[in-house]
Amino acid sequence: MKKGILGSKVVTQVGILVHDIEKTAQVYADFLGVAKPNIVITDTLDKSKATYRGSPTPARSKLAFFKVGESLELELIQPDDAPSTWREELNRKGEGVHHIAFAIKGMKEKVADLQKENMPLLQAGEYTGGRYAYVDATRDLKVIIELLEND
Repeated sequence: MKKGILGSKVVTQVGILVHDIEKTAQVYADFLGVAKPNIVITDTLDKSKATYRGSPTPARSKLAFFKVGESLELELIQPDDAPSTWREELNRKGEGVHHIAFAIKGMKEKVADLQKENMPLLQAGEYTGGRYAYVDATRDLKVIIELLEND
């Protein structure tokens, strides 16, 4: 594997799958001594252009973000029942860590580079101000990697 394949070594986010985001967000807020964050819902397919395993998916999720440190977020994710990496992992493994995320530049190139390293693209989409991709790095890195590219 090439060294520094992402061009970034800073983890910006740890994503955690949950069944009940309201309850879990309150537990995290109490644990961290902060206010419970607003819970947001991801965009619909017309805006997100989400794909899962190569096909469009209407998958959405509820999200809550906790800033912990200068550049790190804990992201709680409660997926709906549509096909997605979130739903697949929650069904398969239950609640817990889903991914670690890196801020990158050059999404298409980075995804292609990772695929050459046998790290296939699981899910990708857009959000206001950028795009994301989940890559299956579990064979080598033991975790799903999320790439975040902001405009």
